[in-house]
Amino acid sequence: MKILQFLAPNSAKPTIINQKQQSYGAISQTQIVLHRSNRQRLSINCSNSGNTNHKASTSSGESVAKTSEKDVLKALSQIIDPDFGTDIVSCGFVKDLRIDKALGEVSLRLELTTPACPVKDMFEQKANEVVAVIPWVKKVNVKMSAQPAKPIFAGQLPPGLSRISSIVAVSSCKGGVGKSTVAVNLAYTLAGMGARVGIFDADVYGPSLPTMVNPESRILEMNPEKKTIIPTEYLGVKLVSFGFAGQGRAIMRGPMVSGVINQLLTTTEWGELDYLVIDMPPGTGDIQLTLCQVAPLTAAVIVTTPQKLAFIDVAKGVRMFSKLKVPCVAVVENMCHFDADGKRYYPFGKGSGSQVVQQFGIPHLFDLPIRPTLSASGDSGTPEVVSDPLSDVARTFQDLGVCVVQQCAKIRQQVSTAVTYDKYLKAIRVKVPNSDEEFLLHPATVRRNDRSAQSVDEWTGEQKVQFGDVAEDIEPEEIRPMGNYAVSITWPDGFSQIAPYDQLETIERLVDVPPLSPVEVYT
Repeated sequence: MKILQFLAPNSAKPTIINQKQQSYGAISQTQIVLHRSNRQRLSINCSNSGNTNHKASTSSGESVAKTSEKDVLKALSQIIDPDFGTDIVSCGFVKDLRIDKALGEVSLRLELTTPACPVKDMFEQKANEVVAVIPWVKKVNVKMSAQPAKPIFAGQLPPGLSRISSIVAVSSCKGGVGKSTVAVNLAYTLAGMGARVGIFDADVYGPSLPTMVNPESRILEMNPEKKTIIPTEYLGVKLVSFGFAGQGRAIMRGPMVSGVINQLLTTTEWGELDYLVIDMPPGTGDIQLTLCQVAPLTAAVIVTTPQKLAFIDVAKGVRMFSKLKVPCVAVVENMCHFDADGKRYYPFGKGSGSQVVQQFGIPHLFDLPIRPTLSASGDSGTPEVVSDPLSDVARTFQDLGVCVVQQCAKIRQQVSTAVTYDKYLKAIRVKVPNSDEEFLLHPATVRRNDRSAQSVDEWTGEQKVQFGDVAEDIEPEEIRPMGNYAVSITWPDGFSQIAPYDQLETIERLVDVPPLSPVEVYT
């Protein structure tokens, strides 16, 4: 609590004003509260001076403005973001708030984190409604905009990937289940929702992208100065595939393929993208591991078919993503059924998709029927969601796109706030993604538990850093996410510690401490 003291004219005692700061995302609101006795005394004393009376009038005007702003922000705080579970004011979405109480006019801008936000229309409607019911408001003007979230790991990535907000892998670990069809249609669905999207075809042995899309330029170009790859485009989506390299399909050994994929992915000038969709090659070998290590995957979408054989291979892929701490957010069961003679037929049986969902706890399942048009669109070079955006298949992909947008937003929020430093408690606060448990760690304990070669002898296992080498009052200078599995903690001595979530969960915890930091910070 900050205490400001003002000596009123002809007054021997100071008037006490309690000034409390409240943070509303990007908007800072100051509330000024006067005790009644002090308010009356200030009014009487100020009447003796014209200059002071002018100041009191100005102060009164500011107080009215602050009260009006408080009314608007309080009304807007009723709108809850379904992805973050927090009101839009606390999320920092409210920008450029302007109020003219005399005319009863309010204007503001809601800045979302993605142009593909599936609830942006709802936000706009609700904002108009909740502000309009304020008694003194006569006119409301709400504008919508999007400022995509900056990549969480930007400083640790190759330049080509540093401006991509979310990277989504579409995987099946088995060929022939329609993975490329799902990847391409998902990408163009996201683009249709207003996002900036790219597709990376990671299958060097059998690239599908050149068949499924029909760009005007079918050859990747090289920037001679930067030595970077310029992607080709089709209907506003950036495309990179080995099939556009002018060499057809590759005949090479695994290590060479990993190098080619690394080069294609990291040296491409992707620019600013909201989503990069990676069409993963089948399998769980070196190529897949290289992709997962080079690109910080935000999430994965699993594609399968109803057969038991498909489930066996898909299960391997889900386990691979689990070990690499990449969340699987949806399962797409392709070629589920077809309708004929008024009946629904299941030529490949039932249950593979639901079995994946139940066994691995993946939250969303989407069914795709057998449709000649879906297959034909893949051969014609125009995705189904583009050629027939009102079809049942397009609606399913629309639902999948909404799911991906929402889940990526949740994951980004969880990762960015998973490990933070609480300056008030002087403790590291940990809440591992996909866990409801939150706990506190002593910074010195975390530093002493470093298991890198600088702290522990790799050959003997002997501890190099002794207990007394770490100051008890040490505080981290910076904590940054490292993928979905760890954080990088920078300490005052310049040491950068990689702390996996799994390790943090095993460290001795602090107990008997307040669950939350106080709202009021002493300054």
